[in-house]
Amino acid sequence: MNVAVAKTGSGRAVSDLFASAESRLPGSPAVIAVRRKAFETYERLGLPHRRIEEWKYTDLRALVGEVLPIAAAPDAAALKRAADAVNTHAIEGARKLVLIDGVFAAELSDVKTLASEVGFKSLRETLEKDAALLTTASTDAVIALNAAMATDGVVLSIADGTQLSVPVQIIHVATAAAASAFTRSQVRVGKGARATIIESFVAAGAKTYQVNDAVIVTVGDDADVAHIRLMDDAPDAVNITSQFVTVGANVKLNFFNMTTGAAVSRLQGFVTLAGEGSELSVNGVNLLKKTEHGDTTLVVDHAVPNCVSRETFRAVIDDRAHSVFQGRIIVRPDAQKTDGKMMTRALLLSDEAEADNKPELEIFADDVSCGHGATAGALDDSLLFYLKARGLPEKQAQALLIQAFVGEAIEQIADDGLREHVIGIAERWLERRR
Repeated sequence: MNVAVAKTGSGRAVSDLFASAESRLPGSPAVIAVRRKAFETYERLGLPHRRIEEWKYTDLRALVGEVLPIAAAPDAAALKRAADAVNTHAIEGARKLVLIDGVFAAELSDVKTLASEVGFKSLRETLEKDAALLTTASTDAVIALNAAMATDGVVLSIADGTQLSVPVQIIHVATAAAASAFTRSQVRVGKGARATIIESFVAAGAKTYQVNDAVIVTVGDDADVAHIRLMDDAPDAVNITSQFVTVGANVKLNFFNMTTGAAVSRLQGFVTLAGEGSELSVNGVNLLKKTEHGDTTLVVDHAVPNCVSRETFRAVIDDRAHSVFQGRIIVRPDAQKTDGKMMTRALLLSDEAEADNKPELEIFADDVSCGHGATAGALDDSLLFYLKARGLPEKQAQALLIQAFVGEAIEQIADDGLREHVIGIAERWLERRR
């Protein structure tokens, strides 16, 4: 492959990144050609920076500097650490699919029990025949890099009318230090199907690692889907996840994200409501401390009439952490009777905490009901005084108010067990503040 040499912020040749990993990347000759084209796109653009509007508040050149080399295949010690992490973070009753440092681990996954309800392949298997999963409409640099470097992922197909009896949990485990993992997955939900998909990102002794993940979700007509994402990476990790979601007609889709780890994280979601009569609920909570930087960027595209979208986000920011929310609702000219609302609130627990909220509406239809709002502020002193006057220590009083603050977003999780699990994560984060 003939690629001109470019430099990252620290001087490493960008072309070395692909050259050193190419022999480990799966795919047919057609897939390799797609990878090379994607890498050329990344090489031309480089890491996103603040002069790119969509990345104005998350300058990866300043925050990250360079992309680390791809992680080595996990050895026996890594598998043991990963198994311990899976046991700790697995949702009770869920069917597990485990990725270790970007590689699917069949020995830690519930492939056989899952097969009775869901079609499954690893990305590595799929790419031996088909390059379609590596192509998206986006020209974003980190998405192009993901297409070039994705080593593995899961490909799920839920047939029409299937009612999954238990959730499917995709667990990403990092065991390698100072390395990158690139994963790309696809979830297809058939017409009239019902499913709960959980994604968990955790560390098993790894430090200063990077995750670049992409997920492509297609939801068929009349389906009912819950998608829960729990990001609890190591405190010095980087996690950039891109999601592409296409929604059919008369669908109910409930998405929830919670971020409680990583030095730098960004979830960027692109949701297209492509069928009439669908209801979309997107909710999220960022719990940030020290110098953590958490970015949620969301684009909801109302492409057809008579759809409803609701977006509720909460950020709790302590110490010198920085939370970013960028939300855009697009209403296309033919998308009459659209009902779209978006609200983001940030709670600042220190004088040095920072929140950037940027909600946007782009409306090209005239018969719609749309609105957005954003607030940022500190805890209510009068409520704190009230609680402390009744004998509660200050940290405990703060914790009660913070729980109430994030509760509106968490309460949107319909499943009682999952909702309690997420509440438990928030409580443990609050406990570590004391």
